Amino acid sequence: MAQAEEIYRFITEEGEERSCSAISEVHCTDVPGNFLKNALSGFCSKLAEQLVSPGVTLPWMISLFGGGMGISGMLVPLKNLGSLLPQLFVSGRIRNYPRRKYFWAFPAFFQALAILLIGGAFWKLEGGMMAAAVAVLLLLFSIASGVASVAYKDVMGKTIPKGRRGRLLATRATGGGVLTLAFGLVLFFFLRDMQASWTVALLIVGASLLWVLAGLAFLWIDEAAGATEGGRTPFQEFRAGWKVLRKDRNLVNFILSRAFLMAIPLAQPYFVVIGREYTDADLSGLGLFVIAAGLAALISSPLWGKLADRSSRGLMVGMALLGILNCGLVAGFTYLPEGSRSIYLFAPLILMNMMAHGGARLSRKTYLTDYAPEEDRPLYVALANTLIGIFTLAAAGIGFLSEWFGPLFLLAFLSGMLLLSIFFSRRLEET
Repeated sequence: MAQAEEIYRFITEEGEERSCSAISEVHCTDVPGNFLKNALSGFCSKLAEQLVSPGVTLPWMISLFGGGMGISGMLVPLKNLGSLLPQLFVSGRIRNYPRRKYFWAFPAFFQALAILLIGGAFWKLEGGMMAAAVAVLLLLFSIASGVASVAYKDVMGKTIPKGRRGRLLATRATGGGVLTLAFGLVLFFFLRDMQASWTVALLIVGASLLWVLAGLAFLWIDEAAGATEGGRTPFQEFRAGWKVLRKDRNLVNFILSRAFLMAIPLAQPYFVVIGREYTDADLSGLGLFVIAAGLAALISSPLWGKLADRSSRGLMVGMALLGILNCGLVAGFTYLPEGSRSIYLFAPLILMNMMAHGGARLSRKTYLTDYAPEEDRPLYVALANTLIGIFTLAAAGIGFLSEWFGPLFLLAFLSGMLLLSIFFSRRLEET
């Protein structure tokens, strides 16, 4: 316990007097242990997410086993849809239980099973049938992730005080980034000559085991019993959410700001395409992408965590500005003389976008956890995520803008989205 206390103070820069704002004073002494258990769970889950990423590794596996490109292009929207849309329907049910950590841990175990089944689909099925099975299993995986998302913010709100939640999210991301970077380096330098099927098996089994470990670590958290009054059916939850939207203008501004801030992750695959087209370089190496993801989390997460604890609203504005700057730099890259278009010059722009994505995620998670009333936090989280899920469906076809009008129009469109995000972020209340 003494070691946990020292590590906690080092990470959070907290002295002897601990602030326990917004959590029970009785459980204030549990904060260092809960902080580290939560972080350990995050280390495992963050690495697991990268090993079976719908944006990188799963499309690579589908292509390896002869699946079509159509399904591969739908994996990221399916991931977002599955994890966001169902949340409004489960948040009211979660409230019937005094301890909500089980709603993160048991979905983690289900996610481990889903990944193993995805591995089975790669080995036992072929072509379009294999790709369709992977897509369906990913959707089920994502629904479990959505349940866990509602529970996570509630558990964090009950066990970690205000002013330390951004640091916790940053610690989870940084630790996961270190592990991801280490695995990416091993994959790139030492496993690149391994038979492809064995590489897939390693990724599948490794991710499954990591999800099990993440769930066990989360079960280890000491969570005080919470209020169970006010549990609602999905229809009642929808009505309650509608009432909240009508009376809470600040929440509306947050949802709009977060929706337009999605331009940052939406831009990532198009940045990769532009880089390939203008440099003729091969950016499809699996190890290289894993390295980039780990490096982005490692470099940016500690800084973003501190800034989120100072002002998560301000960090949302900052990430939108960084996204606009990056779009401008990518556009400028396309005007360089052909001989000057080096992949080494373009690669930092991809890394910068990954860093901005990490900051955007951390800032909006911290803001909503700090702003939402404790008794209705699951409803606020589920409502916001469900509406963002609907927005994801609308944004799924944004890539056609590039096909119709060219990449520069797409970059301008994404920049416009980020300008709207800044407008609504500046209207948010400070938490």
